[in-house]
Amino acid sequence: MADHLDDLLPDVEYITDDYKGADKLKDKRVIITGGDSGIGRAVALHMAREGAKVAIFYHSDEEQANETQKGIEAEGSEALVIQNNASDSDSCKDAVQQVVDAWGGMDVLVNNAGMQKPYNDLTDISDDDWQQHFDVNMAGIFYTTRAALPHMQKGSSVINTTSVNAFVGNDVLVPYTATKGAIVGYTRALALQLAERGIRVNQVAPGPIATEIQKAFKDFDKDIITSMTTPMGRIGQPYELGGAYVFLASSDSSFVTGQTIHVNGGMITNG
Repeated sequence: MADHLDDLLPDVEYITDDYKGADKLKDKRVIITGGDSGIGRAVALHMAREGAKVAIFYHSDEEQANETQKGIEAEGSEALVIQNNASDSDSCKDAVQQVVDAWGGMDVLVNNAGMQKPYNDLTDISDDDWQQHFDVNMAGIFYTTRAALPHMQKGSSVINTTSVNAFVGNDVLVPYTATKGAIVGYTRALALQLAERGIRVNQVAPGPIATEIQKAFKDFDKDIITSMTTPMGRIGQPYELGGAYVFLASSDSSFVTGQTIHVNGGMITNG
């Protein structure tokens, strides 16, 4: 096992030539929060390859967002790139409205924006740090979904990104894990509320994935880095999540709601 974070995190792969699009999302209008990099970029590229128009919301990294836009357009799909503060209600409402103004509505919402910060001890966590985790990871999902739902119809899909940590815990990611557990309950409750409208609500629970968010561990010791491995002996690649999101966005999952797809290399085998 690698001793250093840079050795542990391989070159990121967002999509592979082996993934063959089949128009599963042809002409669907998709919003992906946190769509500029990591899992969000992988989802954007996979959905674009399936024929969707893809709008990505990003917080601050314009360069990464532009790279994702180029990738979407290289797949032959239309892209929108919108700067957004997930922790601000008005910003989320405005971002959704920009998509609706451009495309007349929306069909798929992927709530993927998130942040994490590790702490060795609960007493190291400030009030502001605790609140920031919930503002970005949980309130952002609420704000964006609330703004999107009036523009979604029967057959639409909401997909939330939770985490394996919501199911197994993580001793150095207590605030992050708490927010991801909240997402699990939120997803199940909202699925029940929207079932009669024919809008499905599901979630994907990734294990450790080679993304920028893992660099939060750069100052931690070898034991923390080593703990990021899985029974499969490695961490995952963003492209290994793409198909799960496509499935939940498409009619292939027309009778699936309130469920969790675990993509974690065997860290958890039920739940």
